[in-house]
Amino acid sequence: MVYNYYMKITHFLLALLVTFPLLANAQVTVVRVQNHQIYLDTSALKTPVKVGDSFKIIISSEKLINPKTGKDLGLVHNYSPVGVITEVQALYAVGNLPSEVGVEIGQEAVLQAGAPAPLLVTPSSAAQAVQPQPSLHVKNFYQPIEQEIVSLSSGDITAARAENIVTLSAKGRVSVWDRRGEVLNEALFYQLPSGRTPLAISAVPLRGKDTAEIFATVYDERLTRISTLILAYENGQWVVLDTLPYFVKEMGCGNEKTLWMQRPFVAGVFPGNARNVVYENGKFAAGKQELATRRTWVMGDNRFPFSQGDGKGFIYTTSAGRIKLELPNGKTTEYKEFSVGSPNRVKYKQEIVKFYPSLQVIASNGNPQVVAVENIAKYGLLSSTFGQYESGKVHFLSLEKGRLTLQDTIALGGFVYDTACSAGAVLTAEALPDGRSLVVEILK
Repeated sequence: MVYNYYMKITHFLLALLVTFPLLANAQVTVVRVQNHQIYLDTSALKTPVKVGDSFKIIISSEKLINPKTGKDLGLVHNYSPVGVITEVQALYAVGNLPSEVGVEIGQEAVLQAGAPAPLLVTPSSAAQAVQPQPSLHVKNFYQPIEQEIVSLSSGDITAARAENIVTLSAKGRVSVWDRRGEVLNEALFYQLPSGRTPLAISAVPLRGKDTAEIFATVYDERLTRISTLILAYENGQWVVLDTLPYFVKEMGCGNEKTLWMQRPFVAGVFPGNARNVVYENGKFAAGKQELATRRTWVMGDNRFPFSQGDGKGFIYTTSAGRIKLELPNGKTTEYKEFSVGSPNRVKYKQEIVKFYPSLQVIASNGNPQVVAVENIAKYGLLSSTFGQYESGKVHFLSLEKGRLTLQDTIALGGFVYDTACSAGAVLTAEALPDGRSLVVEILK
């Protein structure tokens, strides 16, 4: 039976490849280099370039010679990391590379169509064949850092109004970064105890001080227990203020952020409802506000007043990876054109527990937009089950006539574990193939 199942999957994937063949590689010229942005001359191409197509730069080449016969076997190319096309104009295209590799004007690039790839991920992705228009959001790319970032936040950690970026790495390193132009400088770091899987990080000031506390949530597989360490940097050293037996995650942007605690594994792999985190009588504790999370993790949830005069709507990621919005008037809408995915998962007893990227909600000119992440599976249909991804997309959705509608998409060169929201931007970190991460700031 297992054999027959995988044979059917194999035939299905082969049929898709035959039906939607990949375009042959096309070679174009680099005409402008601006940090990670590469401008490519596409005027001579017969096949149009699309947002989401991949490319790589030929950094150097050398002849391959058979040492016995002396026969010239052609050129061996040394390529840059794979980039993603983010903007298409009539005669040129703009792409982002995950890291700077000394690209120069006049070098050649190899283009490959990227549109068929999502068809191997989910049956509903047929609707994605129509690529969105080039993104109108302004993006700041910081230089890559030598960590694989699984979660991030922003807050005043080193000083009041410092506006630090805070990250949590796959190896349990909590880093506090200063912005210096396009470079992130690691001002502080704290190593979490070993034997724990890092899940999420938040930075919210609850004690009435000028600086924020850091909440790092981890999973101890040996004890099958989720807990959150509360860290503060005081008088030149790190202090562990408390450890809570809860999953803790922030919601909101900038000074409007709130913090929520949730008891994990209340019903099997499902968590319980959440309460806001407060600091009272010298202790961090559950507040009076309760959030019915529909048995989902608060990492993939958010609240926001989507219409004037009403209360806050609740938007969350379902167990199937769909985005669902419940309005105060009882109406609901679900967006099904892509599935949210993340490699952030743990093994709880005999089950695999998935933690989806945070859902951000921003207000642009009074119009609320939901910011969600879609990750593209590395090897197709089955690899998403194991959290194996190669690239990601950040989607912007708005509520139009009672339905969630896609407004904008930003294609990324790496995949994404999580997002965060500062006062002026959405933050995310692309996990690159070489183990590094590229922090991206998407301005509101």
